[in-house]
Order: sequence, then C-alpha cells, then structure tokens
Amino acid sequence: MKEKCSECGGTGARESSIQKCPECKGSGKPKSINLMELSEKDVNSFLKGSSVCEKCGGSGEVEIKDPCPSCGGEGFLYSCDLCGKSIDHLIDGREICKSCNEVKVVHMLDDSCDMNELSVGKYYHAEVNNLASFGAFVNLNSNLRGLIHSSNIKAKLEPGERLIVELNEIRSDGKMDLLPRSVGEHKVVEVEKEMPVRISSELKDYVGKLVRIEGEVLQVKQTGGPTIFVISDEGGVIPCAAFESAGERAYPDIDSDMVVSLTGEVNLRGEDLQLEVKSMKQLKDEREQTVRERIDRILDQRAEPSDIEFLVKSKILEDLRPAMKDVARIIKKAILRSRPILLRHHADADGMTAGVAIEKAILPLIREVNGQDGEYYFYKRAPSKAPFYEIMDVTKDISFALEDAERHNQKLPLVVMVDNGSTEEDVPAMRQALIYGIDMVVVDHHHPDKIVDDYLLAHVNPAHVGGDFGQTAGMLSTEVARMINPEVTDQIKHLPAIAAVGDRSEADEAYQYIDLVSSRYSLENLQDIALALDFEAYWLKFNSGRGIVNDLLNFGDSTRHKQLVDLLCEQARTMMDEQLEACMPNVKSQKLPNGAIMNVLDVENYAHKFTFPAPGKTAGEVHDRICRKNEGKPIVTIGYGPDFAVIRSRGVKMNIPEIVRNLHEEVVGGGVNGGGHLVVGSIKFVEGMRKTVLSKLVEKIGQYEVDTEI
Repeated sequence: MKEKCSECGGTGARESSIQKCPECKGSGKPKSINLMELSEKDVNSFLKGSSVCEKCGGSGEVEIKDPCPSCGGEGFLYSCDLCGKSIDHLIDGREICKSCNEVKVVHMLDDSCDMNELSVGKYYHAEVNNLASFGAFVNLNSNLRGLIHSSNIKAKLEPGERLIVELNEIRSDGKMDLLPRSVGEHKVVEVEKEMPVRISSELKDYVGKLVRIEGEVLQVKQTGGPTIFVISDEGGVIPCAAFESAGERAYPDIDSDMVVSLTGEVNLRGEDLQLEVKSMKQLKDEREQTVRERIDRILDQRAEPSDIEFLVKSKILEDLRPAMKDVARIIKKAILRSRPILLRHHADADGMTAGVAIEKAILPLIREVNGQDGEYYFYKRAPSKAPFYEIMDVTKDISFALEDAERHNQKLPLVVMVDNGSTEEDVPAMRQALIYGIDMVVVDHHHPDKIVDDYLLAHVNPAHVGGDFGQTAGMLSTEVARMINPEVTDQIKHLPAIAAVGDRSEADEAYQYIDLVSSRYSLENLQDIALALDFEAYWLKFNSGRGIVNDLLNFGDSTRHKQLVDLLCEQARTMMDEQLEACMPNVKSQKLPNGAIMNVLDVENYAHKFTFPAPGKTAGEVHDRICRKNEGKPIVTIGYGPDFAVIRSRGVKMNIPEIVRNLHEEVVGGGVNGGGHLVVGSIKFVEGMRKTVLSKLVEKIGQYEVDTEI
C-alpha cells in the first residue's frame, strides 16, 4: 500500500534553506560563454534569457531542500499489501514484504474487476459455472469467465464448486485458459478495480459510467425486484440498486450503519440518479475510521450555520447566538445524514409560527438531499396540546419511529421542540425518548428548569441570558431558521410579528418585529392572523394542518388567505362572545393583601365545554376584559376546573414555577405539578385536594409584590 508521507506532505522535503547560487556565485549572471561555440538555437535561447543565470533565474539565490528522513525524499511511505508491515522498497514492482513474497498469493476479484486486473501466471479464486464435454467453465467474478480444458481436470468438478486456478493464457479474442492448482498454505488478496473514489454530488457528470463511492449505509430497502441501499457520503445521499433475483436480498451481510466501498454504473431513474451496483463490500478497522472521519469533517463544514444579521437589534438575541447556532448546526447535520426530523410545537399561534419557520427552512434541504419525495419519509410536524412534551406525545413518537425504522430501515429521528421543552414537566417524556436513542433540541421561552439540559443536545431559551417570555418561540425559531437556510428570510420574516401578537409580548423585540412588516401587515391584521391560528389549532387537535396553516400564514394565494382569516376570526369571536356572556356573571372577585384584584371562575360549571375557546383561552379572555375595565390596577385571574387551574396576571411580580414547587411540597397528597411562564401558566392537582390547593395558591399570589407602574 502506498500513502503520502505525513511528515513532509508528499513533497519529499522536510526543511529548506536559501543559499547562494552555486552556478553564478550569487551574481545572477551566467557563466562566460563563447558564442562561437553555440548553435543558432542556443544563441537565441541565451539572448531571450536576458543574460541571466538559468539556475537561479537571476536572483543569485536558490532554495536547498533537505530530504525528509521519514520517506527518504520519495514523498511516499509503503506498506505490505498482505500483512501491512512497513517496507523500504518495492519487490519486483510490487508493494509486498520479503516474507510475504515467499508465500503463495491467491487473488480474489470483486465484481468491479475486468481483464485489466488480470495477469498471466497469477492465482485466482474461482467458482465452477457449468460443465461441457471439453472442460469446465469457471467464473473469476460476475464479469470474467474462463475455461479449464478437460485434459487438465484430474478430479470430477461440480457446478458451484470453489477452487483455485492459475491464469495460463489470455488469447487474442479475450478468452482465458485456466489451470486448476493446489497451493497449500497461501494468502488471499482481495482485488478491486483501481479507480478514483467519487462523491455523490459529482455523479451527475458520470451518467452511464462506472464509478466508485465510499460511504455509510443509511437504509436497506427490499423491493419486489432489487435491493436498494441508500448510501451517504460527504456529497449527500445516493440510492444504489443491487439485484440478485426478484425479491431476493442482495448482499445480505451489508446492513445500515456500515461503511462500504461500492462500485456501480450511474443511471438516471426519472430525474434522480441511481447507481446500479457491480460490487460492494464493508470497510472495517482503519479504513472504516478514515472514511467516517472524512465524511464527518466535510459534513461539519456543510452543516455550519450561516452567519446572519438578526432581523432586529437585540442584546438577548446576540447573547443567544451561540446556542442558536448549535441548534441550527445539529438540525442541518441531521438532514445531511438523512436522519428524520420530528418537529414538535405547542398548538397556539406562537408555537405554530415557530414550527412553520423551521419547516420552511428545512424542507428544501431535505428535498435536496433525499429527492423530491424525501419530506414524506424524513420529516414530520406534530402539534402538542400542552406547552410541554407529554407522555402521550412521546409514546406516539416512539411508536411511529420504531415502525418507520422497521419498515423503511430508517434511523430514529431528531426531535426538534419549539415553544415547549424547557420545563421539568418535559423530563419524563425526554427520559423515554433517550432510552431509544432519540436526540432532542429545544427552542423555547417558557421558564426553564436546569434539569432538562441533561437530556438535550442544545437548548435555546432567553432566560439563560437574562431574557424572559417576551422573546417568544416564534421570534427565536425564525432566526434559527434563517441560520439554517437564509434564503427563506423573505418568506418567514412576518412570522415573529404574528408570534409576538399571539403571545401578547411587550418586549422591545416584539415592537421591532411588528414594525419590520408594518408596510404589509397592520397590527389589526397580525391580531386577526394570530386569533385565526388559535381557533384553527383547537379544531386541528393533533393534526399539523400544513395546507390550512400555510394559507393562514399567507404562504399561498393572498385572496384565499384574507377570506380564510376573516371567516375564522368571525367564527372565533362569535364563540368567544357566547362563552364570555355565560362566564362573566359568574366571575368572583376579591382584593388580595398586596393590593391585587383576584378574579376566579369555575370553568367546569360556568363555561361551555368541548368547544372553542378552551379553558385556558377562556380564562385569558376573561382576564383581558377585566383588565380593560380596571386600567392601571394589578389583576390576577384564575380559571379552575376539577383538577386544574390556569393563571393570568398583570402587574403582579409573581413566579408560577416557584409557586408550583412550593405547593408540591406544602400540600401533602395534592399531587401538584405544572408550570409555564412567570406570570402565565397552569397547575394540575388531584380533584379531592382542589379547595386546599386553590386557597394556598391565592394566599401565595397575595404575598408577591405588585407593580405600581402598569
């Protein structure tokens, strides 16, 4: 084996120095020449050289290189093809050590080899193909067949029998005469056709030609005809078809996650490229490691996020940039490795805009890597009703992922969570996902718990850098999406404004994002879109509703967008008015010790069930109406049911995650859990302890400081 010397980089020299030219002694001029002794050609050459020293070119100095001691100045290191030992020189032009040269070598040809790899006098492994009266035809591989004449057959041969043969002669017509041999102790050398390794992105230039690629097997799919091996290398992915017989598994020893060397003919299948496999073998040990490292190095470069300028000025975003780039890098690398992406988001306006922003960025990349139908196999978006990763969600995700892995031989997905994933409530689901090797990243603005970072590859949350829930998931995800694929910027730059309005953000970034698109969307337009999204999310339940959501976010026909938003807002407002007409007379109010006005509503008994708005939205609308009637006053609204309570607050410096932790410890047997933002959230408890939990909750809210400047 011949490889470039790492010490000198293949130059053959380790060090160099500048010395005085030995020809001209540093003058830069040529030696004295008798022009009468030169030919006309030499005279012309001499005159064109402007009378300068040929060795140094007139500089008077030359570079002297010291031979590299590792390779002796050759620039290459040699090792024995058979045993791998280092050798100082070639033996009869072969890269083989002295000890191996004394042992018989039998060559095993892979299916890429043709006549060019054969040498008369060498030994080869062969298999009897069929018998004739004049001898036996044997195959050296699927392409090469020769004849053992009957006069040279000493023992009976059977079809399928393996033996060793010597190549005796290659005739002018290309036919081969072979001799059976018994060689005793010998070494086997696998021979493959000498050809450069191509990468998948280059193959469009080699249609109809034989090429070799090296890469990782992503999938093995058995069809009614050939076996399809999906190979990933540093250029992307390429499907490779190998045919044994109809429906029969080709290369049964090759499976996903293996690194292989594959030779095949490049063909077009519709608009997509495909390799027709001639030979394929698994790479192991050092060669496998070399290929993996080469692929990883190139993919790391290709997965590097774009260094974008944020759409708005924000110290919080700048401080979050490293974490956002980590998330973008992980998502891009998963796409390049053809790993499925499962995008989970909260089912409200903020969560939907966050999810769609990422979706718009990654779908073109998924199609580029996996073909036009790649999104159907390598991507899924799924809303979550709760603002956290529920056990029900992860159970479905794991179940579907395992089915896809078995049916399509796919890798398990990367789960990307937006507008959820930061709280302690997410941990039980995350622990289940990790058991199956499902990796997760999070872009969220709910108040984070440190424990979740133990389960994530990357985590973006404004609270980590001094921000709060005002920097919404829709804002953060849009900037992450632009890092992944900056070409979608014009498509998605209105999404943060919708998210800001939908989550009622009062952060400085919210006003900047709204102003950014003010020429196209008024504040009223944005509010209508956010309401229409919330309304549609209620009826979609666990369905992503991609087509409808795209229309609501104005990614298609603008006329249909306006008609749909107007209609849904009309229906939503009618239902909210009906709900509030029933609710408002049943709201009970009291003043807390800290001066805040506490409003409570039993949504189980005094609100319509199983319709829009849901209890959380109902409590929010009640809270908004009361706030409008009490301008400048601190307001807290609680909507409660048999085993839950939703909290909305204005002007009270409360901390809902802290309240939940304290209630969990203090109310023994209450089963209290929950979370959310600091001033907006929900609490769950056991039904029998509702009175105790709610009274303790009101007591704790009354202890928080109120904001005198509302």
